[in-house]
This record gives sequence, C-alpha cells and structure tokens, in this order.
Amino acid sequence: MKLIVGLGNPGSKYELNRHNLGFMVIDYLVNHLSLGLTPAKGDWYGCTGTYRENEFYLMKPTTFMNNSGVAVSDYLSNNNIPLKDLLIIFDDFQIPLGTIRVRTQGSDGGHNGVSNIIYQLNTLDFPRMRIGIGGDEVVDKEEYINYVLSNFKQEEIDKIKTLMPYYRDCVLSFITDDIKNTMNKFNKNFLETEKTEDESELKNNNNS
Repeated sequence: MKLIVGLGNPGSKYELNRHNLGFMVIDYLVNHLSLGLTPAKGDWYGCTGTYRENEFYLMKPTTFMNNSGVAVSDYLSNNNIPLKDLLIIFDDFQIPLGTIRVRTQGSDGGHNGVSNIIYQLNTLDFPRMRIGIGGDEVVDKEEYINYVLSNFKQEEIDKIKTLMPYYRDCVLSFITDDIKNTMNKFNKNFLETEKTEDESELKNNNNS
C-alpha cells in the first residue's frame, strides 16, 4: 500500500491558490482513475485504489496546511505503512512552473505543510514530490506567503492543464516503480522539454 498525500487548504476560497497545487494533483488523479474522495474518520478526505495491481490511498488533509502532519501521522500509524511508501505532493515557489523534483528525504524548504509533517513524524526521511510554481521573477522569502496564497493567473492555469498528465504519471510511477527510476524519468522542467521538442520539430519541418 502506498499513501499519496496532496497538500493544500480546504474550502472554495483556496481552490485556485498556488499553495493548493497538491490538492489539484490529487483531484486530477481521482478523476483520471474514476475514483471518489470521501470524508474519513480522521481529518482528511481520501479513497483507496489499485493501479497495475498496486494498492494505494489518496489523501487530502482537512486540517489546513500548517497542520497537515496530523492526518499523515494518523493514517500511517493506523495502517502500518512504512515511510518509504509515503509520497507528499506540494508546491514549491523556489523552482519554476513546469518543474518536478522527487526526493527521498530533505528539509521542509520553507514549506509550512512539510514542516508540520516532519514535526509529526519526527523525521526528514520520507519521499516528496515538489512541484514548481515559481515565475520569471524571484520571490523574496518575505513575500512568499502572499504569493503562494494568491490565485494562479489564467495563463498559469492553461499551462498547468498541459502539465497535469506529467504530474499524474509521476505519481503513478511512484506507485508502481522504484523511486530512483521515477526520479530519473520525472525530475525535469517539462515546459522546457516541450519547448525544446517543439523547436526541434519546427526545425525539422523547415529542413524537409
């Protein structure tokens, strides 16, 4: 059993916040796999699924971002899931939109949700999937709270729609494959990859 947790804040007012990209990925997976999130006995919405004979559980904590670790710790302890089978999905303003960074461990990187998970689990050693939300301009740490709690612009939403299949496939790879293979396949900027492929295709068409 793999536990896949997307981080975000509950409620419609936060739905399109940059800070809610983890929730968005979970919702996309739920729709893609024809599942349905339901309220759990703990502080989260979740559902069980199977992909290529691998069982998993998708979770969206309802504790608000700063207490995300409560739900994660509760589910892990009650279901005897090892930390290596946990994946935390969250936004990262320090890397560009389009970028995925899967890691097996690490610090919170200034993310309050991850910080609380580290506190509740008392360890840095759990897999995480950082998804870039950064723009062309560097966001000062003093300004990042306003930035992550602001809504995506329409042009960013359009890009995210094209990126969701990559986010989805990264999670499914974690469910079915060795994490090192997942890192090798998905640790890149997919917007840059698409741009390079488009330019290469255009060049080939011009030369033909």
